[in-house]
Amino acid sequence: MSSPEEYNLEDRSKEKNITIIRDDFSGQDIVSESLESFDNQIDSSNYASHRSAWGNFLDSFKRVEVEEVDPNLTDLEKIAIKTARSPLQHKLKSRHLQMIAIGGAIGTGLFVGSGRALRTAGPAGILIGWSITGTMIFTMVMALGELAVMFPVSGGFTTYATRFIDESFGFACNFNYMLQWLVVLPLEIVAASITVAYWETPVRYTDGFVALFWLVVVIINMFGVRGYGEAEFVFSIIKVTAVIGFIILGIVLVCGGGPVGGYVGARYWHNPGAFVGSTSGQKFHGFCSVFVTAAFSFAGSELIGLAGSEAKNPRKAVPSAAKQVFWRILLFYIICLLLIGFLVPYNDPRLISSSSVDASASPFVIAIVTHGISGLPSVINVVILISVLSVGNSAIYSCSRTLVALSEQGFLPKIVSYIDRKGRPLVGIAISSTFGLIAFVAASNKQNEMFNWLLAISGLSSFFTWSAICICHIRFRGALKAQGRGTDELPFVSPAGVIGSYWGLFLNILMLIAQFYIALFPIGGSPSAYEFFSAYLAAPVILAFYIAHKLWKKNWKFLIPLEDVDIDTGRRDTDVNLLKQEIAEEKAALAMRPWWYRVYVFWCA
Repeated sequence: MSSPEEYNLEDRSKEKNITIIRDDFSGQDIVSESLESFDNQIDSSNYASHRSAWGNFLDSFKRVEVEEVDPNLTDLEKIAIKTARSPLQHKLKSRHLQMIAIGGAIGTGLFVGSGRALRTAGPAGILIGWSITGTMIFTMVMALGELAVMFPVSGGFTTYATRFIDESFGFACNFNYMLQWLVVLPLEIVAASITVAYWETPVRYTDGFVALFWLVVVIINMFGVRGYGEAEFVFSIIKVTAVIGFIILGIVLVCGGGPVGGYVGARYWHNPGAFVGSTSGQKFHGFCSVFVTAAFSFAGSELIGLAGSEAKNPRKAVPSAAKQVFWRILLFYIICLLLIGFLVPYNDPRLISSSSVDASASPFVIAIVTHGISGLPSVINVVILISVLSVGNSAIYSCSRTLVALSEQGFLPKIVSYIDRKGRPLVGIAISSTFGLIAFVAASNKQNEMFNWLLAISGLSSFFTWSAICICHIRFRGALKAQGRGTDELPFVSPAGVIGSYWGLFLNILMLIAQFYIALFPIGGSPSAYEFFSAYLAAPVILAFYIAHKLWKKNWKFLIPLEDVDIDTGRRDTDVNLLKQEIAEEKAALAMRPWWYRVYVFWCA
C-alpha cells in the first residue's frame, strides 16, 4: 500500500477533510468517504445529545426500517427470513425467563379452578389428572426449548408450524393462538374487577376498577419487553412465595398443627372418597372433566418459547428456564393438590363457585378457614388478583408478538408488524389493548353470556397449540435425519427426545377426546347444542381457518417434504462446525464433573 494522504483532523471546522487510501493494485480510493461518514455520525450524536428528552421520547416511536426480502424467493423462504430479521429487542435476562417458567402459569387455574375439579373428580381424580397433564407439559416444553434455542425468531413457536408442517396449518395455529390471548385479556380484566368484590366493594365502582387494571397492563407493555419481564419477575415471586407458604402451612394442618380440627391425614380419601360417583362410569365421567381445568392451570407454559426469542442469550437462558417447568409441576401443582385433597372434602358446598375467580370457592381459602386461621384468606385473594393481572400482562405481550408474526408471514397487513426503535410492536399492542376494552361490559346484565362464548373460542386453544409444538419437533427431527444431519449440531437437545413429543401429542389427542365426551355429555346436565359448542367451539374455529387458507392460497399439499424443510434460516449460531466443536467441548467438560453435578445440569441447568 502507498502512503496515505492525511489531513489535520483539528482543522475540520475550516474545511471538509477526507483521508484517502489508494489500493496499489487497482489505484482506486477504497476509504474515500470514511471520515465523511464519521462526520455524519458525530453530527447525529451531537444532535441526539442536545435534543430534548421529549424529542427522544417521540423519536423512539418511529418505525425500525428492516431490509427488504428478495421478491424472487418462495413464500416459505420469505417467512423464514422475515421472522429471523425481526427487530424485536433481546432484553430478557436469564432471571426473567426463570421466573416466567417457574411462576408464569400459576394462577386462577390452580388457586380456584382446582376446587371445581375437586368437586367433580375427587382428590385422586385431580392428582392423577394433573400428573398426566404435567408429563405432557414437560415433554412439550422440552421440545419447545430445543426449537427455541435453535431458532430464536420473531413469534417464536407461532412460526414453527408454518415452517415445519404446512403453511395452512401454521395459519390456523397462529390465528388460534392470537384469538386465545385476544379473548383472555378482557376476561382477565373483568376477573380482576370481580376479585376486588371479595372485600365487598360497591358494584358501582366496577367500571373504575376495569379502567384501572386495563391501564396497568397496557402501561407495563409500553415499557417494552424489559417492562414485561420485570413485571412478570415480581408477579412470579409473589405467587411462588404464596404457594410455598401454603405448602408449609398445609403440611402443618394435615399433621394436626392447626388451631382446630386436629390430625387430618387421609380421612377425606376414605369419606367421602377418592373419586366422585358411586359407579365406575360416574367416576370415569368425573375424571375426564379434570383435563380441561388442568390444561387451563398450565396455560402459558409455552410462553418460554415466545419470550426466548427476545432473550439476551437464548442458548443459556431457555434450556435452564424450560427445565424449571419440571419443578413447578412437581412442587407447586402436585404437592399443592395432594394437600388440598387431604384438607378439603370434595362434597364441601363452598366449592361451588360463582366465577372462575371466586376466592371464597378457592380450596386454598377453604382449607385455611376450615382449620381456624383468620386473615390469610385475604392474602390468598390478593395473590389471586396478582395472578389475574399477570395473565392480563402476558395476554398483551403474547397477542402483540403473535400479531407481528402473522404480519411477517403475510397473513395480516404489513402495518401490523410495525416495531418501533425501542422494539415495541406498537400496532400489535394497540390492537390487543383495544380489544381489552370489551371488559367494560362487566356491569352489563349480558356479561356472563358474552364471556361464556368468548371463553368457548379459546377454551381448547392450548391443546391445539401444544399439539402443534409436539408435531413441529417431530417434523424438525425428521428433517434433520432426511437431510443427513444429526443432533450433534443442536445447542440444546430435549431430554425427552422425539419420543417425548410423540407422548405429548398422544396425550393432547386423548384429552381432546375426553373433552369431546364431556361436551357431549356434560356433568349434571343433559346433551344440548349450546353445552357442546360452549365447550368445544375452538375445534370448528381452527378447522375453518385451516380450510379457508387452503382455499385462499390454493395450497393442496398436506405436509412440506422433509427434504425441503428449512433448518438453517434464523439460527443464532450460524457456524455449524464451530458450534459442533463447542458442544463437544462442553460435553467433555461435563463428563469430568461429579455425578451429582451432571444430574443437577440434566434437570435444572
